[in-house]
Amino acid sequence: MVRMVVLYEREVDPDRYRRHVDEFVSKVECQAFRHGKAFGSPFDKPAFAYYAEFEWADMESFKLTARSEEFGASGKDAMEMGIPFTATFVELQ
Repeated sequence: MVRMVVLYEREVDPDRYRRHVDEFVSKVECQAFRHGKAFGSPFDKPAFAYYAEFEWADMESFKLTARSEEFGASGKDAMEMGIPFTATFVELQ
């Protein structure tokens, strides 16, 4: 299984994020997409304010999607929201 984890430094505007999901994320081929507000941490404040996650069954599926126009457009729109974020690709065993 492959996941892409996106961690936003600040909370997203709900209306703008809904538009991002409807117009861009929904067109990305993936097994699942999840997102939500970070609400806590065992040590103090959470290290990020908002979380998003894409999931693919395997590396081959991920690689096909990663080369797609839809995936690139989703990333571009995420940057245009103006909230700093990190994106990390993870292969789960």
